[in-house]
Amino acid sequence: MNIEVATYERVSEILEIYAAARAYMRENGNMEQWAGNYPSRETVLSDIDAGHLYLCTEEKEIYGVFCYFEGEDPTYREIFDGAWRNDLPYGVMHRVAVAKHQRGVASFCFSYCYDRCRNLKIDTHKDNIPMQRALEKNGFDKCGTIYLESGDPRIAYQRCE
Repeated sequence: MNIEVATYERVSEILEIYAAARAYMRENGNMEQWAGNYPSRETVLSDIDAGHLYLCTEEKEIYGVFCYFEGEDPTYREIFDGAWRNDLPYGVMHRVAVAKHQRGVASFCFSYCYDRCRNLKIDTHKDNIPMQRALEKNGFDKCGTIYLESGDPRIAYQRCE
């Protein structure tokens, strides 16, 4: 597998991966996360514009998509019912989606980001049990609760040295 920066030419394929991820969430009891067709085309284009959207590919087929950047995420400024493991500069992962037919993709994406920044933060919905398991399997620690701009709570995770 390889990681590459997403391009405008692949937007329709990226949106298909996100649609499949939403369907998978619903099939697995996660009825609220990514409601309303999120991530939208506009979100995908914005991530590409910023150079933050990445694809996990093999022989040009997309197996996973994720947003990654290094810097502050405003929703991570405050954490409740716990604490971040440190206050050092960090990398952030968002909007991780994996094609259902390929195993090991999430782990590969997590490793790629961790190799770039040894202090990673990510969050997920309380009903996203598959993602929670993947994060814990890949060395992320549950740190507490953060709140999105909308006020919705998310479980906050961090992986650091």
